[in-house]
Amino acid sequence: MSERRPAPTVGQVVLGRRLQELREAAGLGREEAAAALRVAPATVRRMETADVALKVPYVQVLLETYGVSEDEVATFVELVEEANRPGWWQRFHDVLPDWFSLYVSLEGAARLIRSYEPHFVPGLLQTPAYARAVLEAGTIGQTSPEAIERHVTLRMERQRLLDGPSPPHLWVVMDETVLRRPVSIDPTVMRDQLDRLLEFTERDRITLQIAEFDDGPHPGTSAPFSLFRFAEPELPDMVVTEYLTGALYLDSRKEVSAHLEVLDHMTTHAASAQRTKDVLRKVRANF
Repeated sequence: MSERRPAPTVGQVVLGRRLQELREAAGLGREEAAAALRVAPATVRRMETADVALKVPYVQVLLETYGVSEDEVATFVELVEEANRPGWWQRFHDVLPDWFSLYVSLEGAARLIRSYEPHFVPGLLQTPAYARAVLEAGTIGQTSPEAIERHVTLRMERQRLLDGPSPPHLWVVMDETVLRRPVSIDPTVMRDQLDRLLEFTERDRITLQIAEFDDGPHPGTSAPFSLFRFAEPELPDMVVTEYLTGALYLDSRKEVSAHLEVLDHMTTHAASAQRTKDVLRKVRANF
């Protein structure tokens, strides 16, 4: 049996999909691939869906069975070894839920992240004090001081993505509720967070828009969600929508298209990037 990992990396997802494509191109079913490995067909399925880590010997046998050239096999194996390396976030395994590990991996690999947030400032844009206040409210179900500080550190580590040499384009629509709901009795927490958001509006690779109350209801009010787009052609757009104890990872064309349509609707009707700056300044003046 292949070794199960807590959560797949983006590399494993991409390579799993590629293995499936190569198998199908060779005209083979999972049963035939499994026979070559002398394992159950379910093992091949789990490899293709990134439910298990990819073992190099298994991958080599499959690629040979699929008629892949030696040079391509060598390149594929190198990619497998790279994909199987633990991500930086895995050192936070003590507080990081398995379902969120993949989210952080997607975040780090995406070239475009489009999000809707109806409740809080997105984690990538939070100040440490704002993040701490949100976590102390019990939003992660762990309120011990040690766990909260580990989560705050994780969020700040995630933000390094925005300061890297090739940051993704982060495009966020936040409901006005996010600005109006204080997360702490200390007004400086919200004031500093608003100042931080105003700083982010000046970055080329960050677009912020506020869905104002006056705009009325819109189709995205049900839950926060994010859409990830990648440079790798093998990996389709993916949508992640969170709920109380986990998240749904959606990559079917129908599901992604529906969420993309909602995002396009909201960005059309929300305050423009310039108008958003004015809204932020107005709310900031009240703190």
